[in-house]
Amino acid sequence: MTTAAAAVGKTRGGQSAARLARRHGWTVGVYLLLLVLALYWRTIPAKWGSFDVQSLAIDALPLAFAAMAQSVVIISGGIDLSVGSLISLVNVVAAKYMVHMSLREALGFAALLLVGSAAAGAFTGSLIVFSRVPDIVVTLAMLFVWAGVALQVLQIPGGGAPLPYLQLGTGHWWSQWIPSGLVILLLGFALLWLPLRWARPGLAVYSVGSNRNAAYLSGVSVSRTRIFAYALGGLFAGLAGLALTSTAGIGDPNAGQYYTLNSVAAAVLGGVSLVGGVGGLVGPIAAAFVVTLVKTMLILKGVDQNWAQVIQGTLIIVVVMIGGLAIRQRRRT
Repeated sequence: MTTAAAAVGKTRGGQSAARLARRHGWTVGVYLLLLVLALYWRTIPAKWGSFDVQSLAIDALPLAFAAMAQSVVIISGGIDLSVGSLISLVNVVAAKYMVHMSLREALGFAALLLVGSAAAGAFTGSLIVFSRVPDIVVTLAMLFVWAGVALQVLQIPGGGAPLPYLQLGTGHWWSQWIPSGLVILLLGFALLWLPLRWARPGLAVYSVGSNRNAAYLSGVSVSRTRIFAYALGGLFAGLAGLALTSTAGIGDPNAGQYYTLNSVAAAVLGGVSLVGGVGGLVGPIAAAFVVTLVKTMLILKGVDQNWAQVIQGTLIIVVVMIGGLAIRQRRRT
């Protein structure tokens, strides 16, 4: 009996390890890729130090929030092409009206903008649900809507924010090696996603993304969950817009164009399946830093910007193809 019990325990342990590898292997791989790139990056500048770490965090912070926004929507079975334009809208509104505020007033105004961005995401989700038009069509239309509103707020780059607010994105906490932007990113992840991930709303998002019919039969409100996913995505997009204001120091109505497709790339590179129901936000955060770090290294190497975009896109495609082949092979076995 003891030997049999030990054998069963060993088998279960092996199955648990294999299950963990299947569920989190890709995420671990992304972080290992980030580590390898970071070690190589340290050899490029003549005097690598805390300033370089700070610069990377400043550059990656808005993209990390944008990747989180896109990932939530993709996990629910949708896609949001309006993320970049919503980021631009929040960015220009914040920069236009925050410039003469105190830190307390700026933080209060930022909270209002987050409520507004979540409402904007919920509006987009409601249009998709009630019109039954495909997500890609509705969100493409909303891309132009939010972009037009952003241009109405600011026609050219301008505005600003109070210095203490700018320090939230560009300063450091406790040590020069701990960028404040990274701390803000981790706080946003811990406060907005972790409480939902294993609670009923988060499980409903995964259920709807995996199989809408099965989710409906199990008692999940599919329409409400899809709207909730877009609202949560809008909230993260609002954080990306506020992060862009605090890191850039100005508002730019065209700044969000960079984040539309790069948010999708970071989400997929971070292990989120485009078919929905698979992935999380831990991987896309690392993927956002990978995408940013690749761009930074190519600039430091003196590669032409046009070729840099080609190389960056090619690397992402190769990694995603490898991930797809690995998933297929795993399913066969």
